[in-house]
Amino acid sequence: MSLSMTQVWLIAVALLLLIEFATTALTTIWFAGGALIALICSLLGGPVWLQCALFAAGSVVLLFLTRPLAVRLLKKDAVRTNADSLIGKEAVVTEKIDNLRSTGAVQVSGQVWTARSVNPEHIIEKDEIVMIRAIEGVKLIVGKRIS
Repeated sequence: MSLSMTQVWLIAVALLLLIEFATTALTTIWFAGGALIALICSLLGGPVWLQCALFAAGSVVLLFLTRPLAVRLLKKDAVRTNADSLIGKEAVVTEKIDNLRSTGAVQVSGQVWTARSVNPEHIIEKDEIVMIRAIEGVKLIVGKRIS
């Protein structure tokens, strides 16, 4: 049984769309668009080399032109917080930070946060000033202040 290029492109579109619907991660949608363009070319009788070229070019163009817009539209429901603005700020240790014992807290901008050291072996004493390096869940990851 030999498949025509029209059938190949139709199967490619269907498979790529199935993968996209299964993952919903915007991974194959661009290639499904490229395969659709190649399918149209095949239906119009275009040569195989042109179909392949249109698949590649169409996929790349769709990826670069529409991905930023799609990502922005899909992330508009994300709850934005200003917690990320704490990264790089200084904080005062209010409870000794010891990752091994799962203890530690810092105060920054009038709020007390649970804190852990960026270096798991490093114990940070109360009243030291630290710099916030990252946020993991509801914990601040802190390290020595950069002078």
